[in-house]
Amino acid sequence: MNPAPLAPFYGIVDSAARQPSADLARLLLEGGARAMQLRLKQAPARAQFEAALAIAELCHRAGAMLIVNDRPDIALLAGADGVHLGQDDLPLRAARRLLGSRAIIGISTHSLEQAVKAERGGADYIGFGPMYPGGLKQTITAQGLEKLRALRAAVKLPIVAIGGIREANVREVLNAGADAVAIISDVIHVQDIPSKVRAIIAAASGVPEWDP
Repeated sequence: MNPAPLAPFYGIVDSAARQPSADLARLLLEGGARAMQLRLKQAPARAQFEAALAIAELCHRAGAMLIVNDRPDIALLAGADGVHLGQDDLPLRAARRLLGSRAIIGISTHSLEQAVKAERGGADYIGFGPMYPGGLKQTITAQGLEKLRALRAAVKLPIVAIGGIREANVREVLNAGADAVAIISDVIHVQDIPSKVRAIIAAASGVPEWDP
């Protein structure tokens, strides 16, 4: 099992953004993102592959990690660092057989039981959420900080919290046990994405952003 090299800010290149995927990736990297997931759920396979290929090159040039959502085959062919799987995607064991022992495999979880199963199955990190109502999916119910604390006590894997997280609540999510925060809406809908990413990274470190 690989200790996933997760930075506190886990960027998401999502199809809901206004920019083309590679352009959004450049902006995230410019802001300091060093862990990134490509998530183009509704895009054709060819488009996902072409985006992954371009973004993998950008990420590796910047010393950043690229994870492809749902598609271990595209992750492999594009030279990404790994794949992120949902509960209904290809099983973790099958993805590991395809990608090999050095690939990073994350698993989306929505309960303590799913998280423990992912850890026992050989995942490198787990996603957990949604943390708050709202967010990109306009979720009504959420996991909340208490469930995150219980999860942190039960598993040793790195935890990426997702769902309704904003710059304003980054610190409380990390304090509750997350190792990283995945933020979409609060990033992709602003005018100055690199500045927003820098502000989130500063909030994650507990140090106010310095603006010369």
